[in-house]
Amino acid sequence: MGRVTTRRRATHLNATGVEKRPETLVVEEPLEIRLNGTPITVTMRTPGSDVELAQGFLLTEGVIGTRDDLLTVRYCRGATENGTNTYNVLDVTLAPDVPAPAVDVTRNFYTTSSCGVCGKASLEAVRLISRYCPGDDPSTVAADTLSALPPRLREAQKVFASTGGLHGAGLFATDGTLLVVREDIGRHNAVDKVIGWALEQNRIPLTGTVLLVSGRASFELTQKAVMAGIPVLAAVSAPSSLAVDLAAQSGLTLVAFLRGDSMNVYTRPDRVTP
Repeated sequence: MGRVTTRRRATHLNATGVEKRPETLVVEEPLEIRLNGTPITVTMRTPGSDVELAQGFLLTEGVIGTRDDLLTVRYCRGATENGTNTYNVLDVTLAPDVPAPAVDVTRNFYTTSSCGVCGKASLEAVRLISRYCPGDDPSTVAADTLSALPPRLREAQKVFASTGGLHGAGLFATDGTLLVVREDIGRHNAVDKVIGWALEQNRIPLTGTVLLVSGRASFELTQKAVMAGIPVLAAVSAPSSLAVDLAAQSGLTLVAFLRGDSMNVYTRPDRVTP
């Protein structure tokens, strides 16, 4: 596995003068994910928890539904074409009875496409391919419990503390128990790592849980929560309109602007108790 952080020199300017000093930066490198030997996507990520990242990605894209759908996930030995490091290429082998997705120019994975996501079409696509329905989860969570989560996520973000440059995703039980925290340069990668962890633990669907993200609640993060059967998605920043639409259609509780004892609950407010 590659390094998570690295050092670079910088010129620091402030009111007292100029100083040249080394700074700690988060590492950003490409990860190519292959499916049965065929490349399907490349994502820019922070090295670490790569197997979880690949598994979470495949689940949230509807390729797999459980850990049993996979035979192996391993780094490609000797993957040095064009200078590619071995630890930057993962090959995933599906179980014999799991069909591989069509991989061609018409296939756009939500997590890597930067355009072309059409509102109604996207909502319908997620509804059709998701194997789990957050709307059926009867779990509730206390507002006080939600308010206490952001500081605990920040405290658990060890690499962020030294670099200030990582997104965080934390999975909690609805009673506030911390289950797992993952960090990454990409907010969607951090969430995929969390979901991949849950897949390894045979905890999919993630009933009775809260997914907290350190930034905004976008469509793609809401999609991932729905695909994993998570009933509550919380964000410290704003949601997008399409995220709210998808949450409403899927029965997901979407909480945003979670700061201190204040929050906005955009969908399924019945899950958040005073």
